Amino acid sequence: MTKFPDFEGLAMFAKVAEERSFARAAQTLGVSVPTVSRAVSRLEQRLGARLFNRTSRQLALTDFGLRLIDSAARIYAEAEAAENTARELATRPRGLIRLAAPMDFGTRWLAPILPDFFELYPDISIDLHMSDAVVDIVGDGFDAALRIAVLPDSSLVARRLTPVDRFILASSAYIARHGAPEHPRELAAHHCLGYAYRPRQDVWRLRNSEGKEEVIVPSGALRATNSQALVPMALRGLGIIELPEFLAYDYLIGGRLKPILSGWTLPAGALYFVTPSARSRPAKVEVLSDFMVARLSNPAWRWRG
Repeated sequence: MTKFPDFEGLAMFAKVAEERSFARAAQTLGVSVPTVSRAVSRLEQRLGARLFNRTSRQLALTDFGLRLIDSAARIYAEAEAAENTARELATRPRGLIRLAAPMDFGTRWLAPILPDFFELYPDISIDLHMSDAVVDIVGDGFDAALRIAVLPDSSLVARRLTPVDRFILASSAYIARHGAPEHPRELAAHHCLGYAYRPRQDVWRLRNSEGKEEVIVPSGALRATNSQALVPMALRGLGIIELPEFLAYDYLIGGRLKPILSGWTLPAGALYFVTPSARSRPAKVEVLSDFMVARLSNPAWRWRG
């Protein structure tokens, strides 16, 4: 029968290699130097090769040790992460969450539900960063983000919460003054308001039921880095606007803005809860993820008109 792997020996070997010292490794692990030395010697005997070249002044990995160190370090890191996760899950979720969200969505739909979250989890605090610019979740040190996109960043772990449709809208005043376009190509003769924070160039891609696509570059008097800043122009009848469903809802439900170009649709996106990694995710982030699913998977702003 194959012997059970010597996980302790591999872990202590990895820690000695990291610290470049048996004494420092023992101190970090909270054990005695002889304990570490015996574990490494036992592993060397089991594997049939030396892992370190030792002198009174220097400790260096052998060629064999160099080949083994990456695997041993990974085993140690994964075991440590598993223990940390289990330890945190066994206690009440606590700590700071750095959360990023789009500005308009965060103000209108996220902020109103956060009091309920804090009542459920009083030991968690949130540093909420709201911006329409796409943040670098990993590079900027965020624990999570709410992101509205057609496709999530494939390098991140994304939990889909709900679809987000997009609408081309105009006020009754604009339609009375300029008429309602019946085909996307007619938008070239209209005042269209532009949004400056598209991942690529600001374009409207409209598709009909037959699969025909028309690509429009909006051109008008105002282009802004925030969709809400465009709304007063549209309400005054000074331009046609494209809005995501969560922003359009308040104006559609009251009839202040009306959908145009019936028969043509924009690509549907979705709202995602995005994290750098699903492995060893802290309990505080797990409970926030579950809360977002519970509160945003069937949102009030779904337009069924």
